[in-house]
Amino acid sequence: MSHLRVVSPERVVFDGEVMCVTVPGAMGEFEILEHHAPIISSLEKGHIVYQPLDGQKETLDVLGGFVEVQKDEIRICVEL
Repeated sequence: MSHLRVVSPERVVFDGEVMCVTVPGAMGEFEILEHHAPIISSLEKGHIVYQPLDGQKETLDVLGGFVEVQKDEIRICVEL
């Protein structure tokens, strides 16, 4: 389990616990699971897919942004 916070300039899009997150990284799509190594990456236009602990997978269309992962904390800043 990891904590995901997704923000855009307009609002907080999601803030909660997730099982996994898939993001459109600059060098291709990659998945972030619990205990993922620390990373910072730019994001390309595409889809962020995440699965909250209490629900089905959800998809968010993004135009780009950045992701930072550190100690089971996933922070994503996106342009929608």
